Amino acid sequence: MSAVQLAAEVSGSLGSIGYGLAAIGPGIGVGIVFGNGTQALARQPEAAGLIRANQILGFAFCEALALIGIVMPFVFGK
Repeated sequence: MSAVQLAAEVSGSLGSIGYGLAAIGPGIGVGIVFGNGTQALARQPEAAGLIRANQILGFAFCEALALIGIVMPFVFGK
């Protein structure tokens, strides 16, 4: 199988591969946000409202990156 044939077979699923790679960053980010939020709640339970609000904000930003990763293959696709 030549390189051209291999590239032609892979080109149909490049969007899927791209989204899979784009989902890694937000997945790690969400884990960091909630992991550190849990530690903060354990250390300072009286600040639960502020910590929870910051967790939700951080989660929203991480998920926005994931949604951008979903849309980009469609925007640049052929």
